[in-house]
Amino acid sequence: MDLENQTRIKELVEKVGKENVVVILGGAEAEASGLAAETVTTGDPTFAGPLTGVQLELPVYHILELKDIVPEDVWEDQISMMEMVLDVDDIIKEVTTYRTQNGG
Repeated sequence: MDLENQTRIKELVEKVGKENVVVILGGAEAEASGLAAETVTTGDPTFAGPLTGVQLELPVYHILELKDIVPEDVWEDQISMMEMVLDVDDIIKEVTTYRTQNGG
């Protein structure tokens, strides 16, 4: 997760409280999605960003996990192509690992 997004998330949590924030990822690779999930739960694993050492423990999902709640026309228009070409199971498994480690 880039430094700018880390800053935005940190500022949002400071403003509205972590109980009011859910992170939705859209990364195309399991490893990248996992790193982003780790960053918003246990802190920046690269030790380079504003979330270094900051355990926000935010609930985090990949958009591919939310198919049942996204309107069908939006899913078809915006996400269905990704769903066909990505390794959905690996991505979901990776993100779920970090979410469940933090009780989410």
